[in-house]
Amino acid sequence: MADDTVIMVSSDNGPETTSVVHMRADHDHDGARPWRGVKRDQWEGGHRVPLIVRWRGHITEGVSDVTVCLTDVMATCAAIAGAELPADSAEDSFSFLPALTGRSDGGPRRDYTIHQTISLALAIRRGPWKYLDHRGSGGNKYDQGELKAFALPDTAPDAPGQLYNLETDPGETTNLYFQRPEIVRELRALLEASKASGRTAPRDP
Repeated sequence: MADDTVIMVSSDNGPETTSVVHMRADHDHDGARPWRGVKRDQWEGGHRVPLIVRWRGHITEGVSDVTVCLTDVMATCAAIAGAELPADSAEDSFSFLPALTGRSDGGPRRDYTIHQTISLALAIRRGPWKYLDHRGSGGNKYDQGELKAFALPDTAPDAPGQLYNLETDPGETTNLYFQRPEIVRELRALLEASKASGRTAPRDP
């Protein structure tokens, strides 16, 4: 059974606010470290989760830098099983089987990921760049209550959105909205195109 079973391990997104506050205060432990934010936030601490996959005899061992979203599990399982998904299903699912096996299957690949918060605020990530189409966390309030102590300085208070380079600034501390306007334009256009189409995966499998 172990030889013929694909095992995927992940988690829910973002540590809960109350547990983060108390774990930091009582045990000097931050469940989101080194990412900024917690559950309901648009920052990485509210979205990034681990993904560990085991498939004996098929998977290339090591750590991949391919961007994966948990919506991709649907297309990946279909690819493993040799099933063809209907065009009107799994609208945002890309198979990450090539990333697991190290072989290209010629299918579409995920070039970007769209994030959404509890307030329906949107963000988009492509490679190291992440654009938040709003101010603030998009979820929790950091100007009051127990989260106020964890608020970071706003490095671009006049910007209507946020742009971060996760490769050089994984903690999302420096908003590059005004320094890299060309990246903002590209990612905003991609976000708007995705909203208009209602999907990010191609219609034809």
